Amino acid sequence: MKIMLAYDGSRNARLALEQTMQMFHNNAPTLVLVGVAENPRDATDANEDLFQEEYRELKAQLQEGVEIAVKGGFDAELLIAEGDARKLLLQATHKEKPDLLVIARHSHQPDPSFIAKSLNALFDEFDYMTFGSVSSFLTRRAECPLLILPTGDSAAQE
Repeated sequence: MKIMLAYDGSRNARLALEQTMQMFHNNAPTLVLVGVAENPRDATDANEDLFQEEYRELKAQLQEGVEIAVKGGFDAELLIAEGDARKLLLQATHKEKPDLLVIARHSHQPDPSFIAKSLNALFDEFDYMTFGSVSSFLTRRAECPLLILPTGDSAAQE
């Protein structure tokens, strides 16, 4: 069994890795951690330097995630790509043909007040209408099963 996990070293990605390892430990899958470094918006030297630094950090985070998986008893490998995360994650599923793609649901953990929650919901809806999201893009296009894991406080307590 091969499980592909979108991984960027963020809190949500680390939680998704932990949850995946817990859920599938008995299946002994190979975990493929995939990270995508987004290309700079223009070709200035400063942006290229910033991109190279972000790329190195992403690679280090992926290597750390692989080490965590290996310590947990999994076979693990990493893939790193450059470009649009949605398209490259989809392309990686076509190339690697995983049995399952796992991604973490994005969360901002807003201020618990009613007004803050309402504003956050409004901005989330606007983001979805104008830009979409990685999970909604992959939900419509991935040709393998897709597991979207919650990463809020309730997920961490379970």
